[in-house]
Amino acid sequence: MVSFHGFCYTMVIASLFFVVGNGDGEWQAAHATFYGDAQGGGTMEGACGYGDLMQEGYGLETTALSTALFNDGLTCGACYEIKCVDSKWCHPDVSVQVTATNFCPPGGEGWCSPPNQHFDLTQPMFLKIAEYQSGIVPVQYRRISCIKQGGIKFELAGNPYFILVTVFNVGGVGDVHGMSIKGSDGDWVAMSRNWGQKWQTGQQLVGQSLSFQVTTSDANMVQSDDVAPSNWEFGKTYEGKQF
Repeated sequence: MVSFHGFCYTMVIASLFFVVGNGDGEWQAAHATFYGDAQGGGTMEGACGYGDLMQEGYGLETTALSTALFNDGLTCGACYEIKCVDSKWCHPDVSVQVTATNFCPPGGEGWCSPPNQHFDLTQPMFLKIAEYQSGIVPVQYRRISCIKQGGIKFELAGNPYFILVTVFNVGGVGDVHGMSIKGSDGDWVAMSRNWGQKWQTGQQLVGQSLSFQVTTSDANMVQSDDVAPSNWEFGKTYEGKQF
């Protein structure tokens, strides 16, 4: 997928080097462009590894982040409020709330290159805050709490000797910074991050029910016991508790 300026891939991510806690973050300055079409084309798997964003509940309310915000994928899943400011192209008194699900790589016209803080929105989200003709507008943004329907989702992939878990639909601050897994016959084991929000373990856990601990960037942790039953299968998604 190519952005409006031809330099952003289909990956959406959000990240700041602070946490939201119980309130919203402070407004900060950035710029925004858009990618895809009016129907939101370009919502398949990107740098966060979430898969089909429409099917996984993120819809069109997503954004790709520049290097300065992406934090090498650790901020995938964070949520932002964004509004257009100081431009004749702005729609006044309108803001959008989006989840970071992709990466806007450096290069091209350089808007996503360090140290720029930049958002590449889906076209429908951009058009809520600004006119299409502008192409790029100055914005203000802040981190906000993520409100998600249902529990945290765990998609399982791999083989009997390697389990790769994609964690998504995370509420609270949204960005997962740590995961642990436990089989019904063992103890908690820390998982390592493979890329985006995909976490892995070499533990052999086939035939055991699986529990997960999810820790977000604000150091809050949710434990979901026996999320996947003992007859769990690769390729399936299981639902746990929520922040």
